[in-house]
Formats: sequence, structure tokens, C-alpha cells
Amino acid sequence: MGTISPGDGQDLIDRYLGAWQRGDVDAAMALFNDDAEYRADPFEPPLVAANAIRAFLNDVAATQAHIDAEAERVWVSGNTILCSWHGAVTTRATGDRTRVRGFMTMEVGDDGLITRFKGWSLSRSVGIDSTFKPDHDAPAEVTRGR
Repeated sequence: MGTISPGDGQDLIDRYLGAWQRGDVDAAMALFNDDAEYRADPFEPPLVAANAIRAFLNDVAATQAHIDAEAERVWVSGNTILCSWHGAVTTRATGDRTRVRGFMTMEVGDDGLITRFKGWSLSRSVGIDSTFKPDHDAPAEVTRGR
């Protein structure tokens, strides 16, 4: 793909964050090319292709609730979208509330789908989410290395 418009970049970020907030793995997967590479941590090996990415996103949906996420700034350069963001999540198993700040990059292919995703984030526990009843049968954390 040549150049992505700033509006298209913002729309893609909004669709990605919206899918995460709803725990809608299908909507998130619709944004990725079948051969995409996904790095939730740039220093970990990438998840490659739809099955590995879906498994990771399923883990995220199973472990997190009450997700709030908002893009702070979105930049577009050629076919790459860069975004600083912040949010908060509740861990399903414990009810722990965590504030998160991060940065993500998305490279977009000719089909308008994400071909490469990289994310960096820092988080800090801020207590227990008093509006959430913990599900002690839920996994406590996202499993990596699939």
C-alpha cells in the first residue's frame, strides 16, 4: 500500500482498540492479514499467522475485563501507523485493576490489513475493581510462546 491517510490510520486504531475493549476476537482478527506478525512485546519472538495471533487474543479476552483504552496520538508515515495510548484493565481471576500506557505500530499491506504489529506497554496495579466480581476459574495471565 502506498500511503495511508491520517483518517484511515485513526480509524484502524479505533477499530483495534474497540475490539480489544469488547473482547471481540473476531473483530480484531478481521484487521489482520492471514500471514501477519504480532509482537505484544518487541523483545519476545513474534506470533506469526492467524492461528497464533487468534490464540493470543483469545487468551487476552479470557483474562481481561472492564477494558478501557484510548489513543492519545496517532501518526501515519507511508504504510505505517504509530500510536501512543493509555487505558486500564481488570484481571478476571482476581479483580485487580491495572493502569496501562503504551505505544504500538501497525504496518498495513496493500489489502488495508495489518501485516506487522508491535506493541510496548508499561503497567501499574492500582487496586481492586470494586465493580467486578472475580472469576476464580479464569486464567490469571496471558500465556505466551504458542
